[in-house]
Amino acid sequence: MAEVLVLGAGMNGLTTAMLLAQDGHEVTVVERDPSGPAGGAHEAWDSWERRGVNQFRMAHFMVPRWATEIGAVLPAVLDELRGLGGLDLDLVGMLPEALTRGPAAGDERLRTVTGRRPVLEMALAAVADRTPGITVRRGVTVTGLRTGPSPSGRPPHVTGVLTEGGGAVPADLVIDTAGRRSTVPAWLEAVGSRRPYEEREDCGFVYYQRTFRSGDGTIPPAYAALLQHYSSLSVLTLPADNGTWAVVLVASGRDRPLRALRDVDTWTRALGRFPLAAHWGDGEALHPGVVTMASIEDRLRRYVVDGEPVVTGLVAVGDAWACTNPSLGRGTSIGLLHALALRDVLRDVGVEQPAKLVRRFDEVTGAELEPIYRATLAFDRHRLAELESDAAGQRYSPDDPTWSITKAMMAAAPSDPAVLRAFLAISALQATPEEILAVPGMYDRVVEGGADAPQYVLPGPDRAALLAAVQR
Repeated sequence: MAEVLVLGAGMNGLTTAMLLAQDGHEVTVVERDPSGPAGGAHEAWDSWERRGVNQFRMAHFMVPRWATEIGAVLPAVLDELRGLGGLDLDLVGMLPEALTRGPAAGDERLRTVTGRRPVLEMALAAVADRTPGITVRRGVTVTGLRTGPSPSGRPPHVTGVLTEGGGAVPADLVIDTAGRRSTVPAWLEAVGSRRPYEEREDCGFVYYQRTFRSGDGTIPPAYAALLQHYSSLSVLTLPADNGTWAVVLVASGRDRPLRALRDVDTWTRALGRFPLAAHWGDGEALHPGVVTMASIEDRLRRYVVDGEPVVTGLVAVGDAWACTNPSLGRGTSIGLLHALALRDVLRDVGVEQPAKLVRRFDEVTGAELEPIYRATLAFDRHRLAELESDAAGQRYSPDDPTWSITKAMMAAAPSDPAVLRAFLAISALQATPEEILAVPGMYDRVVEGGADAPQYVLPGPDRAALLAAVQR
C-alpha cells in the first residue's frame, strides 16, 4: 500500500482520496483554502469561502452517471447529501407526461441526487472525514514539488511537495486534483521536467446566472429538458437542494449586445421571453445581481509525450487533466470515472513501478476518458459557431454528420418519447451516441422526426425579439 498525497480538497480530490483509502492506501489531502464546511446547507452557501474554486457558487448539477457510480462505490455520500437536503431527481418523471408518455423500463438510470456546489462538497467532506486512512489538511499552500532519485535515471521523480514556510509533505504518489487552475505544469518545469502535452482553447461561452429559492421548499415544474437551446443563447435550469435552483443564460462571449444580460432587469426581461423557462425566474433571489463567468477554457494535458512520461510519481485527475464547457454538467462525473480508473490501475501496477504506472494510467485515460472529452469539445465548438451564426443572421449548416444527427435528435426529442429518453441517456453519460444509434430503429426515428425540422423547435424569441427585450 502507498502513501498518497492528493492536491486539492474539492469534489474530485475528496472522491479520489476515499476510493484509494478504501483500497488500503494512506491518503493525505492538502488544501490551500483554510476553512472547511460548517453549519447546514444554507450556511455553507452563505458563508463558506472557497477562493480556490472560482465556480463555487455557480450552477452545478450531478448527472445520473455520477449518482449511479458514486452510489455503487461510496453510497454514504448519497446518504449524506440527502441528509443535507439534496434533491432526488428523475429526469423523465419531472417532465410532462405529454412528452414522456408515462414511465418506461430503463427510466431508473435517469435518476440522480443533486445540489448546490457548497452542499455537494460538504457531503463529500463529511464522509471523507469519517473514512479511515484519510487525513485532510486545510490551509496548506503548496509551493512546488519535491523530487528524489529517479528509478530509471529519467525523467524527474516526484516524492512529495514543498509547502509555504519550507515544510515538505512526502508521498509515494502525488495526485493533482487542483482543477482548472492547477499550477503543477509550472512546478514541473522548476524541477527540470518537460512540460506535459497540452491542448488549450477558450470555449467562448459566457454564463449569466441567478440563483433562487422557493418559500415552500419546492422547485419549479419542468416543461422541457434542463438545457434548452434557442437562437442566440441557451437556457439552463438546474434544480438543487432545499428548494433552490439556478437559471443560467449561456451566450457567446463575442455577442456584444447580450452583454447587457449582466443587468438584473435586462436578464429578467430576457428570461421572460422563453415560455418553457420563464417561470424559473419566480422565486427569492439568493444574491442581488447577475453572476457572470467567462474565459472558461477547454483544455487537456497528457503527462506521457512521445511514449515517455515527462515525470513519474505524479498523475492528474479530473479537471487538472482535462476540462470543458461546464453547461453540459459533465465535469464531476468525468472526475469520478477518472478516479475509478486510477484506483483500478493502482490495483494492477504499484507505485514501485512509477514509469509503468504513469504510462498505464495515460493509456487507460486515453481509451476511457478522452472520448468523452473529445465529444464534449466537438459539441462546444459547434454550438458556439451556431450562436455566432445566429448573431450574424445566418443558418449554421456544417458538413459534419455527427452534428447533423445531434441536431436531429434534439429536434425529434420533444415529439418522440423514445428519442427523448435516448437524448437524456446521452446527456446523462449513461450511454454513448454510438450505443444509442445502434438500437434497432432508433436512427430512423431520429431522422424521421428531426432531419427536416427547423433549426430551433422549442418556442422562444428569434434574434430580433430577443434583442428587443435586451435593448429596451
